[in-house]
Amino acid sequence: MTTSLTPVLRDQAFRWIADDPDDDSRVELQNILARAMGGEAEAADELADRMAGPLEFGTAGLRGPVRAGPNGMNVAVVTRTTAGVAAWLTAQGHGGGVVVVGRDARHGSEAFAAAAAEVLTAAGFAVKVLPGPLPTPVLAFAVLELGAVAGIQITASHNPPADNGYKLYDATGGQIVPPSDGQIEQAIEAAAPAISVPRAPGAEVLGDELLDAYLAKVALLPRGPEREVKVAATALHGVGAETLRAAFERAGFTDLRQVTEQATPDPDFPTVSFPNPEEPGATDLLLALASEVDADLAIALDPDADRCALGVRMRDGSWRMLRGDETGVLLGWHVLSTVDNADPLVATTIVSSSMLGEIAKEFGARYAETLTGFKWLVRAGEGLVFAYEEALGLCVNPGFVRDKDGISAAVLAAGLTASLRAAGRGPLDVLDELAVRHGVHVTDQVSLRVTDLSVREKLMAGLRAAPPASIGGTDVTMEDLLPDADVLRLTGDGVRVVIRPSGTEPKLKAYLQVKQAVTGDLAEARATADARLAALRADIEARLS
Repeated sequence: MTTSLTPVLRDQAFRWIADDPDDDSRVELQNILARAMGGEAEAADELADRMAGPLEFGTAGLRGPVRAGPNGMNVAVVTRTTAGVAAWLTAQGHGGGVVVVGRDARHGSEAFAAAAAEVLTAAGFAVKVLPGPLPTPVLAFAVLELGAVAGIQITASHNPPADNGYKLYDATGGQIVPPSDGQIEQAIEAAAPAISVPRAPGAEVLGDELLDAYLAKVALLPRGPEREVKVAATALHGVGAETLRAAFERAGFTDLRQVTEQATPDPDFPTVSFPNPEEPGATDLLLALASEVDADLAIALDPDADRCALGVRMRDGSWRMLRGDETGVLLGWHVLSTVDNADPLVATTIVSSSMLGEIAKEFGARYAETLTGFKWLVRAGEGLVFAYEEALGLCVNPGFVRDKDGISAAVLAAGLTASLRAAGRGPLDVLDELAVRHGVHVTDQVSLRVTDLSVREKLMAGLRAAPPASIGGTDVTMEDLLPDADVLRLTGDGVRVVIRPSGTEPKLKAYLQVKQAVTGDLAEARATADARLAALRADIEARLS
């Protein structure tokens, strides 16, 4: 599609350039505008895309490519966003309170964190900045530890290298929920042009004591005395390697081998095409290291270390990564089998495996399912001891981090593996035993990427107008979760499908689950479940195509 440089688009660009306080961003946009004014259709297209913003501020904050213009992550956008956050905090009665600012090591993160800190300082807040790039869970911990009214982490988590983001925590230590996101977006819209937003130095840069306090809490997570375990790990070029090493050392685990090529923060993520442990190929170097050193467990953190994926050795000696649901039920079982709370609560989301609910019943624990996102999981109820989502998010420490925490999950997983190893067992033995007791639960996901978001609406409307009577050969009934959420849930005998538009990507997602009782041979039950899941997937793919 070719865009002509209209007077309106040209004037929008001129105004943004005039209001941008960052020299590099101004020059970047000026060059594109000059090329567009010279008749380059490609430059006009790019200019139109950059001016199509602003980036939408949602419950996950901001995410977008690092580039000049309102539809990107840059100093001007971060400045106006933070001015809106400051106004919102003041309106909520939190003016002058402590706000913690942290960052990862992505392109632009240092400058964006500095801009956020200076805007908040000028607005009268007591700003405390984490000492260098650190995992997102450390920022979430700092909010509670320091009694802050908010925390801001500059990170794009496991997004592609070109992106960055802005994540906001409120005074509860959790990510914001509606209506806060809408209120903040309105405050951002009302903010002055970035060049007119006051900024001031003077934020306090924290020392090592905050990280030490976090590590001291993490060191208490292992549930048994065993520490003999060999772990291979990767930080995928993110900021988790050093904190993971320190956490293992503090907890008493001395045999940690990290993938050397991926241990140093690198915003270009040179060894992976997509820095997400769920992506094919992302953990190849990790599994090769695990095999080479004869590890007992493999661990992959995502770049900001809030997610944790586990890899295990199969019976034939090969290695594979566990699915998010497998890791979730494994660690959920471990927490419930060792917890000392009188009335514990465990939680997962409506798209995750339902096996955690069966495990909770076994231990007489409470169980909750929430909408997707950790902002809801950490608000599941009193007495929460464990929460997980299938996308590798694990909260094993809700008492001091009210969000997913890959570092803490890794330490807990190492402790579990050490205990199992001492008994001559491994994680797969536990998963097999859980399957025998509670049935084989297999899960999968179908994602339809769209260029036109109206396609998602039409597909959802079509399903609502004509609900399927059966899927994959199983009769189903449909439940519509509107108005609480734009979600459809189809359930039948041992079958569940949850369909929803993604909140962060241009995708329509379907989450599939098959539950198969084990009445005889476990392998036969798994084969039956896999066949039913394949039929379910084929049916859903056809419907969404």
